[in-house]
Amino acid sequence: MALFTTLYSGSSGNCAVVQQGGRYLLIDMGKSCRTTLRALSSLGLAVADCDGVLITHEHADHVSGLDTFLKHYSVPVFGCADTLDMLDSRGVLPPAIDAVAMDGRTEDIGGFQVTSFPTSHDVPCCGYRIQAADGHTMALATDLGILTPVVEQHLAGCSLVALEANYDAFSLHGGPYPYYLKVRIASDRGHLDNRACAAAILDLIQDGCRKFALCHLSQTNNSPELALTTVYNVLLAAGIQPGRDVQIQAQARNEVSPWLEF
Repeated sequence: MALFTTLYSGSSGNCAVVQQGGRYLLIDMGKSCRTTLRALSSLGLAVADCDGVLITHEHADHVSGLDTFLKHYSVPVFGCADTLDMLDSRGVLPPAIDAVAMDGRTEDIGGFQVTSFPTSHDVPCCGYRIQAADGHTMALATDLGILTPVVEQHLAGCSLVALEANYDAFSLHGGPYPYYLKVRIASDRGHLDNRACAAAILDLIQDGCRKFALCHLSQTNNSPELALTTVYNVLLAAGIQPGRDVQIQAQARNEVSPWLEF
């Protein structure tokens, strides 16, 4: 049995955990090392049991706690080459740390088989497809303005998909952000809105996926209730009953969310 959760998920910081048999991988570390360690401790997870940190990209809400963490713990780091080069140039990666460039390759990391795939963002960015020892797979894709064919390919057939539902379009365009930022967020290299997320989930359900985690919700332009309502309405219109036919969970911004099994 493999499990997925987020320690925290939102525009203020992101960190996810994939675990099986007491060993685990971290995906990103966008809040302080102390906050991350406290969350891991609440799940009964020790750093000694971590087999690697997968980094999606260089933005602060995904890596701000990484430098302090790596000063104290020698855990290998995985990501696309451009991201690792940027982190190295900032002094985030100590010389002794094993940093592995993925760039579309598949790596055996601990008990997992991990494949990276590029996502459409305004800096080099990737998602991850993760296969557990029993063959079941999950995928995580956040920080993407659109679902490209490559992303769709890597999400298809998974038991669980963690997908960005960053903003509600009405809230964004009627909200307080400056115009340039609204344009950036809504662009094909920005973030995914609730309706696009819902449409992607509907397609993935047709491929057999039954569990979804809504991630990276904006504090200003979204809410868990709004994201879930949007997704539920799209699914109900297609004759799919959330809670009966599929499980959909909005990940918490500042606390650990319930485990999802895949």
